[in-house]
Amino acid sequence: MDKKILANIALFLTALIWGLSFVAQKAGMDFVGPFSFNFARSILGGFSLLPVIGIVKLMQEDKRTPIQKDVQHIRLAQGGIACGVALWIAMTIQQYCMLHAPAGKAGFITALYIIYVPLIAMFFGKKVTRNVWISVGLAVIGLYLLCFKDSIGGFSIWDLWLLLAAFFYGLHIIVVNHFARKANATKMSCVQFFVVGLLSIPLMLIFEEPTWASFVAYKTPILYAGILTCGVAYTIQIFGQKFTTSPTVASLILSLESVFAVVGGCLILHEVMSIKEIFGCLFMITAVILSQLNAKPKKVEPSSEDEDPIPVSK
Repeated sequence: MDKKILANIALFLTALIWGLSFVAQKAGMDFVGPFSFNFARSILGGFSLLPVIGIVKLMQEDKRTPIQKDVQHIRLAQGGIACGVALWIAMTIQQYCMLHAPAGKAGFITALYIIYVPLIAMFFGKKVTRNVWISVGLAVIGLYLLCFKDSIGGFSIWDLWLLLAAFFYGLHIIVVNHFARKANATKMSCVQFFVVGLLSIPLMLIFEEPTWASFVAYKTPILYAGILTCGVAYTIQIFGQKFTTSPTVASLILSLESVFAVVGGCLILHEVMSIKEIFGCLFMITAVILSQLNAKPKKVEPSSEDEDPIPVSK
């Protein structure tokens, strides 16, 4: 199967897991604070990837020279730290704002990273085609219809903070796109989550009073958010961006998270979709399909890094 198709499937799966994880994330906020939550799920996400990395290392013969190993370790450290810092800032701001902002409003503003991504990409000299810009516009309309409710509330300071979180989510996508072809996806994802977890410790200890009992009471959402949302979804995001057309197209596919959240609520929680939400889904799906039309596949140069161990099944 074409690598671009596999990449898009990986990004769709990422959006699906993210969308279904929203309920899990929101459910445990009565037990732990936002910084404790980010610490727990990130550390768990990092540890969940260590067995995968270890098994693959045992199954594959390492034929790299010492110089190749040093170069790859430097690339891995650079990518993991850069992705981890961007993700930590975005996750920290968003999770804290969710204590004060309505969920739908927070979801809409955060998903505006689909606007930031092409703008940041243009700043670094990347070209964005007209159909992709149209797709971004359609996606914004779709997100509005999906996320905004009748009693959404007026403007607040938390909206500005959420816009800042959206910027760093967009920056994270750009950084992932830059390093995805230079480092192993599983290893880089593991490093980025340990970075997020370590950076979350000071805020957790200063502003919150985490207890073992609170983590145990919150174990099911933490396990889902840590293993699936972090360990699996962010890893296949890196794999997907390694072979996808552009970071802007990747951001459009990832924004389907909002669609999967609504559809998941209907199928799992038996919620009823409104006409506005149905139109929002249609706008989002149309935007993603349009972004794939006449897109020229990017030529991927072979990387000296060892291939991702489980590119399809994860």
